[in-house]
Amino acid sequence: MKFGVVVFPGSNCDRDMQYVLGTVMGQKVEMLWHKDHHLNGCDFIILPGGFSYGDYLRSGAIARFSPIMQEVMEFADKGGNVLGICNGFQILTEAHLLPGVLMHNNSRQFACKNIFIRAETDESLVTSKLDIGQVIKVPIAHGEGKYFADEATIKSLNENNQVLFRYCDAAGNLSDVANPNGATDHIAGICNKKRNVFGMMPHPERATDSVLGNTDGRVVFESILNMVEI
Repeated sequence: MKFGVVVFPGSNCDRDMQYVLGTVMGQKVEMLWHKDHHLNGCDFIILPGGFSYGDYLRSGAIARFSPIMQEVMEFADKGGNVLGICNGFQILTEAHLLPGVLMHNNSRQFACKNIFIRAETDESLVTSKLDIGQVIKVPIAHGEGKYFADEATIKSLNENNQVLFRYCDAAGNLSDVANPNGATDHIAGICNKKRNVFGMMPHPERATDSVLGNTDGRVVFESILNMVEI
């Protein structure tokens, strides 16, 4: 299994992702520069968190036009697996690989803290090792993390089992208090209808190493490898 991690100017979670995939999970990892016109035979593409191009205009709006994104979009259209985390999720919505948009947090402030998310499906590449309703604690770090979509899109996401995670409290309850950014329907992560493109705002890669005191996020990467190995 060879993972490709795309590096944009302003990416700041790319090395975290490289460490988790390579050192913690023992997988091959290739760093892909945003100006590249190839994916170097990678089997799974990850768009990491950060502030691509300084988050000018809208977060992810400029990165969506990076040369490598044409390759990523063609890869996804052919069924290739792509995961976007935080800024990566924003880029995927800007590229229309995932529906909806990410807007400014309701607080209008940057949020950086541990939060809880609840698995809404076990029928996806990134949640296959999670039970439906299982709660994990992972960090967030974003100023534009409020997922928004119109009523018809939200209805479609729910009907097609495309919601991966929802923000919740430690017991799995949904509430405005447990929703750190005001996301529509408490949504923290989704996938596309073909179930090969995934986006989530929380950072599982920041909760995989025991030295950090939290390994809840490791299950996301274990899920990916579990499905690939089947």
